[in-house]
Amino acid sequence: MGFSRTEKDLSRVHIRWMIRRDMPEVLNAEKESFEFSWTEDDFLRCLRQRNCIGMVAEQGERVVGYMIYELHKCKLHIMNFGVHPRCRRRGIGKQMVSKLISKLSSHRRTSITVEVRETNLEAQLFFKSQGFKGVRVMRSFYEDSGEDAYLMRYSLRGEEFSEMEEAEDQVAPFRD
Repeated sequence: MGFSRTEKDLSRVHIRWMIRRDMPEVLNAEKESFEFSWTEDDFLRCLRQRNCIGMVAEQGERVVGYMIYELHKCKLHIMNFGVHPRCRRRGIGKQMVSKLISKLSSHRRTSITVEVRETNLEAQLFFKSQGFKGVRVMRSFYEDSGEDAYLMRYSLRGEEFSEMEEAEDQVAPFRD
């Protein structure tokens, strides 16, 4: 019993705003996580936009996860999301998604969207486990590889997907 409690305590993180001095740890986690990783310039360019927010998951004094998201009128859109490979499967990503979900409101922003690479099965399964659903195939979405992306969406209960017709129209031309 003591072991599982210690393990649970180890996975507890503090999620806070990203600051400049977090960048080396964020970049390290990004490079270890993704073949086509963002550069420091990519992060800074995104974070300089007034509707972009950067947050980190901190464990002790270490940054173990990060996310960049955009605020839109009716949704949040995840631009980048990662947990350091050595810290995965400990509930850190789940806590980060929970933080985003807590920012939703039935009166304003009611959904979260994210594009996931077609080859990133681990991310697809993770977001699905958090209540996201695949709603659209985005052909040749990634410029670096020409790879397709799946648009995944989380929405508050009871909300209908008003873009469903649009999503079906975009996927339909690729069906045989």
